Amino acid sequence: MSSPSIIIAGSRPWNQAAIESLRHKLTARVLMVSTREGLEDALSAEAQIQYIFFLHWSFIVPKRITDNYECVCFHMTDVPYGRGGSPLQNLIAQGHQETKLTALKMVQELDAGPVYLKKSLSLKGSTAEEIYMCASALSCEMIAQILDEGIEPIEQTGEVVGFSRRTPDQSVLPCSVSLDAVHDHIRMLDATGYPHAFLDVGSLRLEFTRSARYDGKIIANVEITEKNNS
Repeated sequence: MSSPSIIIAGSRPWNQAAIESLRHKLTARVLMVSTREGLEDALSAEAQIQYIFFLHWSFIVPKRITDNYECVCFHMTDVPYGRGGSPLQNLIAQGHQETKLTALKMVQELDAGPVYLKKSLSLKGSTAEEIYMCASALSCEMIAQILDEGIEPIEQTGEVVGFSRRTPDQSVLPCSVSLDAVHDHIRMLDATGYPHAFLDVGSLRLEFTRSARYDGKIIANVEITEKNNS
């Protein structure tokens, strides 16, 4: 009889290197998937799945999967604080410099499942993509610990504080705020696939990335396009 396998699902480019590195350290058979179709194919091909781990997964996981497999996701808040969408952006916008990366058992209520473990994660200074890269590496360390120690999840306790998913319109660069707030706004949106911080000037759109904070100023990259082409 074949030994159980695990599936690690990651839909963002920064997940792949971390997953590939972890894959070579585990004795379990590891299947890597990045799409919904790939996940379905892996489930159809494997008779014994021990866990499905989701790293920055952008798709809804059907109830038939969460009910029939041990599904673990990673959420970038100290739950039950910060359940919901856009956790990184909401944390930075509220002035947080540190958070917890939480490994959760997936249930149908968003981010409400029991907790396997939590690890500290810094939000200071870096772009969103750099923070996501650190979170991916940390998630893989947590996967190894869950597998090695057979950690059982424990129900969440404390006051529930929900986050709302941010909309693209909220990426507009705020006015009448401090330079630190402008820097945080640019960096928290600076990741592949995210709507970057922007300003509309007449018929033009200015999008900002790679913010660097100096004494009395910010230096950033700006891409200027016509709004109709944005």
